[in-house]
Amino acid sequence: MLRCLTRTSIHTITICLAMKTHISIACKRVFFYSILLLTVLSGCKDESDVEPEPEPPVITPAGTRTELIKDSIFLYAKQVYLWNESLPSYQEFNPRRYNTFPDEISNYHKELYDITQYKINPATGRPYEYISPTADYPKYSYITDNTSDNPPRTTQAPLISEVTLEGVGTDFGIALSAVGTTSSYQVYIRYVNQGSPADKAFLARGDLLTEINGRTLGGNFSSDQNYINNAFDQSSIRLAGRKPNGSTFIRTLTKMTYTSSPVFKDTVVERSGKKVGYIAFARFSNPSNATEPLNRSFARFASRGITDLVVDLRYNGGGYVSTAEHMSNLIAPSSVNGNVMFTEYFNETMRSGQATILRNQPLLNASGNPQYSNGKLVTYFDIDYSVAENTYRFQKKGNLNGINNVVFIITGNTASASELVINVLKPYMNVKLVGSTSYGKPVGFFPITIDRYDVYYSMFESRNSRGEGGYYEGFAPDSQAADDVTRDFGDPQEASFATALNYILTGSLVASAPPVKLLGKSVSVASVPIKPLGTDNSFKGMIELPRRLKLK
Repeated sequence: MLRCLTRTSIHTITICLAMKTHISIACKRVFFYSILLLTVLSGCKDESDVEPEPEPPVITPAGTRTELIKDSIFLYAKQVYLWNESLPSYQEFNPRRYNTFPDEISNYHKELYDITQYKINPATGRPYEYISPTADYPKYSYITDNTSDNPPRTTQAPLISEVTLEGVGTDFGIALSAVGTTSSYQVYIRYVNQGSPADKAFLARGDLLTEINGRTLGGNFSSDQNYINNAFDQSSIRLAGRKPNGSTFIRTLTKMTYTSSPVFKDTVVERSGKKVGYIAFARFSNPSNATEPLNRSFARFASRGITDLVVDLRYNGGGYVSTAEHMSNLIAPSSVNGNVMFTEYFNETMRSGQATILRNQPLLNASGNPQYSNGKLVTYFDIDYSVAENTYRFQKKGNLNGINNVVFIITGNTASASELVINVLKPYMNVKLVGSTSYGKPVGFFPITIDRYDVYYSMFESRNSRGEGGYYEGFAPDSQAADDVTRDFGDPQEASFATALNYILTGSLVASAPPVKLLGKSVSVASVPIKPLGTDNSFKGMIELPRRLKLK
């Protein structure tokens, strides 16, 4: 039987055996699947049933559970990480040396960070996953603990507003921004998640907040930042402020679990004989959460006969590739049916079918159950990662056709699946970008389960039909425009939307927005510092669903 198992297979099963009394459902599931895998693999009768490995398996010494997890984090990277060719040997890397922190998750974070800093981007002279001199986490890859609410990054500050990629929120559903200098500013609501406590209290983007729990805001940015983080970490909060029409409000919000649509807002603006559709999209959540809201918005656009489209992705950190694909098919004309949309490029180990360690990762169905083919457990090793089998084509959805221009509103929070939509439409439509430079994430992944953790390694790079990708430094806008949080989504006077409308109506890419009122003065929004207030650790990524991968 040992000829049918890699050393890492034994490690994975050993870890799960050690945890078989753990109360975590996630751990029980890993244990169950590992035993299933052991059972299937033990049926091997001779070496002809086993695919050849590119190199002999790494023989590692026996170790503790945490040492074996550290081994697995590195050994998986050696086969599935996009830039695996840059990694050293197991002996040289020595994954068991990560013992600096008292909590193991921090040691795993540090190990993953070091793994991601080997491959250098020749365009920048820095690692592809480098963020800044002070950042101790990768730009793309991350680890989550399935038994806790541990954030994917090593920063542990409270989340101000976050909805999962399943569309579930457990917060107040509100995010804030400071407009002005660090010593003299006003606090505005940046966005409100649909269905959240803030939404049900009729709060909206553009509302001015003057107090939180009785404390007046606007005197000291650093002090307010800490205060707001602490206040938003509580189960309830009291907000006071003023609506754009001048009316005042006091609201008490209590955290609750809610389901949220990813559509912040959609509307149609008619100007100079043109009908401009506008949609602000929060996240590329899974299809069960996102497909119907998207279909409804685009059906309204089609029924109104829009001629141009503005897609607001300024806070959209990405999500599921399948949802990005669906939006692209709603926007693109039917004339592109059958044309290449994008291609995913995995590393050579995966493309050639040599990532044998993936035998330890069962390919689950939509219900989270294992799948079988001819009595054999299907794993991620059974997927064809070749270029040909990971090239996707347009299949028009909906009735919207004949769009003349598509303008995307972007910021540094626009990432991954959001950038994918922009990139795949560029070869086929007149696409313009308004706002500020996007995050820069042309890579994606699917989760690798190691013990109770899911590890998201950068696994593939996506490129459009012209072979264009590699936007690791982000997309630069065709026209710079401010994120005017003093006005709601879809307001024609909001700086970024006004600039997009100006291009559609006049063909000019010059920023165009009326002044805003700040501390009693009328000022240009482009001249005022605007930055998030409170910590927002929201997801940035591009997740590939198993349904998009082709079995051998």
